[in-house]
Amino acid sequence: MKKRKTLFCGILAGMLALSCFPAVPAAADDGEIVLRVANWEEYIDEGGWEDDEVIDLESGDIFGENPLVEDFEEWYYEEYGQKVRVEYSTFGTNEDLYNMLTLGDVFDLVCPSEYMIMKLIAEDKAVPLSEGFFDEDNELNYYINGVSPFIRDIFETHEIGGEYWDKYAAGYMWGVTGFVYNPEIVTREEASSWHLFEKEGLHRQITVKDNVRDTYFAALGALKSDLLLSEDFRNAEDYHERLLEEMNDTSPEVMNEVQEYLQSIKDNLYSFETDSGISDMVSGKVAANFQWSGDGVFILDLADEVDYYLEYAVPEEVTNIYFDGWVMLKAGIDGDEEKQQAAEAFINFISRPDNVIRNMYYVGYTSVIAGAEDGRIFEYADWCYGAEEDEEDTVDYSLAHFFTEDEEEAEDFVLTVPEDQLRRQMFSQYPPEEVLDRACIMVYFGPEANEAANQMWIKVRCYNIADIPAWAWIIAAVVVVILAVFLIRSKKKTSRNKTGRFTARVREE
Repeated sequence: MKKRKTLFCGILAGMLALSCFPAVPAAADDGEIVLRVANWEEYIDEGGWEDDEVIDLESGDIFGENPLVEDFEEWYYEEYGQKVRVEYSTFGTNEDLYNMLTLGDVFDLVCPSEYMIMKLIAEDKAVPLSEGFFDEDNELNYYINGVSPFIRDIFETHEIGGEYWDKYAAGYMWGVTGFVYNPEIVTREEASSWHLFEKEGLHRQITVKDNVRDTYFAALGALKSDLLLSEDFRNAEDYHERLLEEMNDTSPEVMNEVQEYLQSIKDNLYSFETDSGISDMVSGKVAANFQWSGDGVFILDLADEVDYYLEYAVPEEVTNIYFDGWVMLKAGIDGDEEKQQAAEAFINFISRPDNVIRNMYYVGYTSVIAGAEDGRIFEYADWCYGAEEDEEDTVDYSLAHFFTEDEEEAEDFVLTVPEDQLRRQMFSQYPPEEVLDRACIMVYFGPEANEAANQMWIKVRCYNIADIPAWAWIIAAVVVVILAVFLIRSKKKTSRNKTGRFTARVREE
């Protein structure tokens, strides 16, 4: 799979800076709907594929000639008989998006991560999806008719403020967190634990994410490792409920423990990073990179191009399952039924199986769409990772947990893949069921806990006073004493001079 994601983050930063100017709604032509959409950078197929990039599935070729946004505008007019123009903007982080909204940018449809979705719902900024969006009899409702039953269950059973996610949000991409690692330096056993951060033999050879939420989760995984791996905990009837509670613990005591832990491993890390870990890993600067599975696929693909063999592992204790999803905003939709129809149609259009494949090919992440009766997405997985007919050292890899909830159909969703795909792109793109069984969502913390976490993160990222050695404190104390003595003597001398001058002046008078 060829990915288009650039390694030169400076270019992206410049693009982000341009996109952060407040969006001024453009005037629409008569009858034309203007749909303002904000999405992550490089997170939708922009077309312009080369001739040799055709995805030649048995069911038919798939090719990205035009940007999906342009294809949507044409499709919408054909299906609904009304013109729509998409004003498409991008953001670099969830916080960037929220700041844009706070500063006055107005969007109709946005695609943040799960915790920001929860925040927007909690703050009453989101518009509920219409009843028509969930009508499975409507053949144009590609999302509800194609979303993975595994993903659908998560959206229908998790709530914020008494409101279930699926009422307001439709998924886009998903994945888990783990480590990309060099198997010549790091063993798979080492990469399968959050304790990897502490390994002394990897001094300055590990990177961690430069954001509080991902790194907070990783620290909890290490701190609570014994509990999370214990048989009593794993075998508890309410295991998943307890796991959710443990991995979203923001009590002051636990937050202090997380801060101390992160400060203790800080000197063992190569860097806190967002995108630079990709180039650092492929260039061999580091031996392990804490990474989202989607970028894990991308890194392994890049490394393969230069014959540099890497693998991907998910810690045995727990992993964070993350989502990006579509949410309509009140400030933009503002009760406009035509605009809401266009926004929901946009979600459905990019959920159509051929467009899902285009997006997955282009951005490298895994779509929440399984395709239901349309088998092209499963066929695409085989196209990417299936073993050749005469290939040796192959294994069966089941994707049934993602593609179906019908046990009788499970055998239809088993791929034969090269054995090393148990540790590489296939494992990263579609984690096996046993990995997802220990996966946990990180929820929205709430205003107070979020503020406390941000303050904790500042202490971790900035200079830590606790790192100052004893000898430095002694020297500092001596310097303070010397300065104090000097100031006292100077003050006495100045006082004597003033007194002398005053006495002399009196005598003269």
